[in-house]
Amino acid sequence: MERTSHLTTDLPDADSTRALGRALAGLLQPGDLVMLTGDLGAGKTTLTQGIGSGLDVRGQVASPTFVIARVHPPLGDGPALVHVDAYRLGSLEEVDALDLDASLEESVTVVEWGRGLVESIARDRLEVTISRPRGTGDGTAEASAEALDAILEDAETGTRQVTIEGFGARWAGLDLPGATALEPTRAPADPAESVG
Repeated sequence: MERTSHLTTDLPDADSTRALGRALAGLLQPGDLVMLTGDLGAGKTTLTQGIGSGLDVRGQVASPTFVIARVHPPLGDGPALVHVDAYRLGSLEEVDALDLDASLEESVTVVEWGRGLVESIARDRLEVTISRPRGTGDGTAEASAEALDAILEDAETGTRQVTIEGFGARWAGLDLPGATALEPTRAPADPAESVG
């Protein structure tokens, strides 16, 4: 799938991360897929909270790590939010078992840790990568207990670097206030194309 937009922005804290989520929600419509990538504590769920707020959905948006997927129905006329944590899913078959495509047409679907697993469920998608430089730990799931505590303790503070890539015609020319547009070059269709 061709990358049709490429934006980047720095967010100083969790509140600005939620604000970006609300701005994205203003662009989202039923059938949209948003994939979120980032280390533990980077702000994936925080961004999803902003999306939920912007979509005006019911229920507290929290990490669905242990339930894998949560559906937040709309309070008004907008779409529902399907929030998925694919961290514990190891294959496309496990993703298929969630039957996400059954609700995809009527909902906005946000998938944390979905890279390499869910790209095929929607023709067009947004891929959001969030990173936070840290002085301790490596931010991965394998980090020590002390490093993990430090990551979670400062989850509300610290600059996040966010890259938003749109794939497909739906996201051509994507523009968000405060974000810098980068060259919308075509992403490699397969790994062999990037060898050179």
